[in-house]
Amino acid sequence: MRLPSTLQHGVSRVMLICLTPVIALVIPIKQETLGATSHDVFPLPTHPVLSTGQTVMLDGVPYYLPPEPLTAISLPDDYQPKVGFSALTVFKPESLPFYEEELEVAVESYLRQDDVFSTAFLQAIYVHSTKGGEAHENGALSRAALANYNTRLVLTGSTDLPRGPYFLSADGSVFQALRLYSDTQGAFSQGLVALPDGSYSALPAALPGISAVAVPSRLYSAKIPSQPLAGVRLAVKDIFDIQGVRTSAGSRAWYHFYPPANVTSPVVQALVDAGAVIVGKVKTSQFANGELATADWIDYHSPFNPRGDGYQQPFSSSTGAGVGVASYDWLDLALGTDTGGSIRFPSQANGVYGIRSSHGAALLDRVIPLAPQFDTAGLIARDPAVWKTASQIIYPSTPFNWPEYPRRIHTVYTDPLNVSDPIDSMVSDFLEQLAKHLSANITDINLPTLWEATHHHRPSSNVSSDLAEVIDRIYPTVIGIEQARLVRDPFFADYKAEFSGRRPFVNPAPRIRWAYGDSLPEGTLKEALSNRTEFRAWIAENVLRSNPDSCSGSLLVYVEPATRHPLYRDYYRELPTIPFGHAASMISVYAGVPDMVLPIGEKSYASEVTGVEEKSPVTVDLLAAKGCDGMLFQLVNELARVGILPEIKAGRSLVSGGDILF
Repeated sequence: MRLPSTLQHGVSRVMLICLTPVIALVIPIKQETLGATSHDVFPLPTHPVLSTGQTVMLDGVPYYLPPEPLTAISLPDDYQPKVGFSALTVFKPESLPFYEEELEVAVESYLRQDDVFSTAFLQAIYVHSTKGGEAHENGALSRAALANYNTRLVLTGSTDLPRGPYFLSADGSVFQALRLYSDTQGAFSQGLVALPDGSYSALPAALPGISAVAVPSRLYSAKIPSQPLAGVRLAVKDIFDIQGVRTSAGSRAWYHFYPPANVTSPVVQALVDAGAVIVGKVKTSQFANGELATADWIDYHSPFNPRGDGYQQPFSSSTGAGVGVASYDWLDLALGTDTGGSIRFPSQANGVYGIRSSHGAALLDRVIPLAPQFDTAGLIARDPAVWKTASQIIYPSTPFNWPEYPRRIHTVYTDPLNVSDPIDSMVSDFLEQLAKHLSANITDINLPTLWEATHHHRPSSNVSSDLAEVIDRIYPTVIGIEQARLVRDPFFADYKAEFSGRRPFVNPAPRIRWAYGDSLPEGTLKEALSNRTEFRAWIAENVLRSNPDSCSGSLLVYVEPATRHPLYRDYYRELPTIPFGHAASMISVYAGVPDMVLPIGEKSYASEVTGVEEKSPVTVDLLAAKGCDGMLFQLVNELARVGILPEIKAGRSLVSGGDILF
């Protein structure tokens, strides 16, 4: 039965409030209708109407309030809020009294540090004080000062609440304020909110026409030695398990078939334990395979690259991670994985820092695998200092302090640099500054030629003198066979058992890669891994040798060719191809060494979308010997401090920021 409009309104309101379930209700009933006495008792269902929180607007900005208050405070009897909530700010001054001047300084400090706080939260002020009224006695906070901020209530007392913005209900309940941001670039698979038991749930809030992400105030967290990431906002690639949340792996069938995770992946939990705040999961191409936007993304829509005209390929598979960090200044870090370029390609295309770590540097439990022999975990960031601090958490066995740096730089190019080309000129300038900073020599090397000349010196070597022949099929062989074994086969078996022999849908890219693995004869995987081992040892002996003082005796630099020219997301192509590979980007995959993406500037291109000149990122990749990730982080932070690397901004331009085009 449809409810009258007045009751409909009432029901919509109680959905926002946690109610005690009503067990029985006495209702007068007409006897001739039900054949019962006029006052029979009918038990109602014992299903409680539970709050999932509320969305409120303050000064035109949307906020999400969790269902449970953090605490309650005593309010004056004569305080009558004009609406259901008042905006409250907690101040915790280092010393008292808290005069008008201290208030102004604190407000300016809050505004600089935090994007959740605004002066609209000064409707009510709570000054932490163990001595009662001393904070504002004798009119220290003048009426004029309070009127300037439209403050209607000033309280003092001792509270455990962290400093920052809150919402205060009429009964004194205090709720955390989480600002809602629009995910305009489609980077997130879902926003998340933390629950009191340490698990997470999908954010039960939305904004008109688009998904939302809720972020807490940065003021709530104070950095201490055990929590160096306090207040840092983190997004997580949707192949990592997070307790209470379903993992999608870019597959609709996987997301709806398997239950929410009951444990959080250790690498994610380590970041949370260090103070990072998970704000959501970000999209991945299906099962972390390489996919191009429009052509290959079937189950979910690919995120949008924010740089330039907004319609360049964002690349994959840590796509949402790269897009989110490049798009939103309210997001600090994104955790991804790199098997064959999954962090590096999105970092290059979106103009942010990214790393494929030394293989084995981070734990990968509770993470959907592509190929354990190559899978790595890494972070994407704009700020190299935050990037380094967080990476120290997830690479606990990696040394991060080195007294020296390598004095040799090897460059690997598809074609020699042409200084008349704007990109090559930019890369050349960077290399000159890097070499000068390190007092290092630059040497161009040709890996196939070097392999042909040196690989047979190894006593165990019985492989071809043609480097491409040795390594070209390693990657597709390993991922095709291993992911089919570890992911496809158990998934298909579970699905068929549940749905009368049916198979789930799989996007073309993983389907084709798995089929390639199925087609290979017995022994192919063993041969591929043997070739990988041979190549890894050769790199360690001839190109990236270990050094006791600088960790790596040399650095290796390359520029990814795929990002040199515009690649539009509305480009249609044939079916995905098998990812054969012997490009420079595969060195770190086969050798197990760290590979860092460093944004160095922007190039101009004539956009086919906007019809005018736009800017897109220019990056270089920096490699070192296995285990030398910490040395690279140390070096990159130093290069940023001295201005060799630019400050990276979110938005249309990595150099100047700016509104993203739609």
